[in-house]
Amino acid sequence: MDQNERLLISKAKAGDVEAFEQLIEAYQKKVYNLALRMTGNQDDAADLAQEAFIRVFRSISGFKEQSSFSTWVYRITTNVCLDEIRKRKNRKVISIDEEIHMDDGEIKRQVISEEPLPDELAEREELRSIVNAAINSLPEDQRIVLTLRDLNGLSYDEIAKILDCPGGTVKSRINRARQALRNVLSARTELLIDDYVK
Repeated sequence: MDQNERLLISKAKAGDVEAFEQLIEAYQKKVYNLALRMTGNQDDAADLAQEAFIRVFRSISGFKEQSSFSTWVYRITTNVCLDEIRKRKNRKVISIDEEIHMDDGEIKRQVISEEPLPDELAEREELRSIVNAAINSLPEDQRIVLTLRDLNGLSYDEIAKILDCPGGTVKSRINRARQALRNVLSARTELLIDDYVK
């Protein structure tokens, strides 16, 4: 933790909102990306990132500085996202592929893209979609460690502190998550090739 960050933390603990805003500015994109990877939805990620920063603001006076500030922020973000994921498990989710039942029959849902991509970006977007879907299909514990390590670049020690588990557990979860992701992507690639050949 550098001197400037220590100073900003000290001021934020004393209630200086401007210092707090400067402090979290460096974390906004990473917190949003972490929430996006955990939820798979841009709007939810924005809401959860905001909720995480509200919790950070409310709790900063209790930050003991035993870990780095970034580890503490990512831990709060992870907990906010996990809380939301648990709440969702109790809600009914409607698939966009599910048909709408009308009195005179069924109709397919139509989803209009707000921002159509140019043709030259379609292939890249499809690949991104496949990878995101593959990551989102992983079990929750694997998705979290993969996001923290491979997408946010955190160390094994930082992840262990965020998840409050031993470093060895983190390493094995990351290895299992990477292997599971390889398997999912390999299976999806084979399906795409089969569809293309047909």
